[in-house]
Amino acid sequence: MPIKLAVVMDPVKDISFKKDTTLAMLNAAQQRGWTLSYIEQDGLYLNDGKAMAVMQDMSVKMDPDDFYQLGPKSRESLATVDIILMRKDPPFNREYIYSTYILEQAEREGVLVANKPRALRDFNEKVSATLFPQCCTPVLVTRNKELLVDFHKHHTDVIFKPLDGMGGTGIFRINPGDPNVSVIIETLTEYGTRQIMAQTFIPEISTTGDKRILMVDGKSVGYALARLPAANETRGNLAAGGSAKGVELTERDQWICDQVGPFLKENGLFFVGLDVIGDYLTEINVTSPTCVRELDEAFNLDIAGDLMDCLEAKLQQQTSLKGQA
Repeated sequence: MPIKLAVVMDPVKDISFKKDTTLAMLNAAQQRGWTLSYIEQDGLYLNDGKAMAVMQDMSVKMDPDDFYQLGPKSRESLATVDIILMRKDPPFNREYIYSTYILEQAEREGVLVANKPRALRDFNEKVSATLFPQCCTPVLVTRNKELLVDFHKHHTDVIFKPLDGMGGTGIFRINPGDPNVSVIIETLTEYGTRQIMAQTFIPEISTTGDKRILMVDGKSVGYALARLPAANETRGNLAAGGSAKGVELTERDQWICDQVGPFLKENGLFFVGLDVIGDYLTEINVTSPTCVRELDEAFNLDIAGDLMDCLEAKLQQQTSLKGQA
C-alpha cells in the first residue's frame, strides 16, 4: 500500500511556484508513489475527541501554469493518513497553538506528524537559539525597557526584534547614540507588555550574509543559502529584498550544526532551518523552513527527497514498534 501523506499549509493557490519548499516536498512524495491530501488550517477540527480534517485529494506537477489539482472536499479522520506535514506559515498565534493540539491528537491515533506538534509549540524560533549559548552572540529576551536600554548602552550596536516575526518583519538595528531607542522599545514591547529579543549586531551579514542551513533529522544538508542584504538594508531575508547565493558550510557552521543536531533529532524536529550570521547562531526555524528549491538548484541536491526517505524510515520504525507492543 502506498504511503498516505497529508499536508497542512496556506492556500496552495497563493504559493510561489518557483521557490516554494512545500511544493518540492509534495512532488518528492508523489514521485515515490505516495498519495497526497490537502488541508488548510481552518479545516482541522476535533469531533468527540477524534482528530479530523476537511481534506481534498491532491496531485502536483512541476509545471508553473498547472502545478496542482484538488479533488472535492470531504471530512475525514486524520488517522486515515500515515504522515502529516505541518507547513502552515507563521504567525505563531493562538490558532497555530490550537492546531498543534489537534495534530497531537492525530499522533496519539498513530499518525507521524512532521514536525512534532509539541516541539512546534514548545520551541519558539527566536528563543530556542538561546538553548545553545556557546553558539550565540550576546542575547537578551525581555520586555523590560530598562534592561533593553542597558543592553544597548553596553553593546552599542544591536538588533531588536519581536519573538513571533518572520521574513524580517519588525527587525530594528539600533546604532550607537540612536535617539529612537525608547520609541522602538515601546513599539516592539507594546509598552512593556510583550517580550522581545535583543542581540548584538553581527557585521558579517554584509559580507557573508545571513546563512540558512537546512537540517534533516538532525544533520545538515552540507550547504547553506547565504542571504545578503540589499543596499542600505540590515536584513538579509529574501522577503526584505535580499539576494541569495549557495555556499559550502564553514567549519564553524558545521560545528554549530553538530551542537544543535542531537537536540533536533531528540525532539522530533525532522526538518529545520538554522540561521547563522558570521560565527553565530541567530534563529532555529521549525515551523515552515524554506530555501530547498534554491539549494537543490545550486548544488544538484534532492533535499525534499531526503526528508521523505527520513519520514518513511521513521514510519516503518513506528509501525515496527507497534507490532512489538
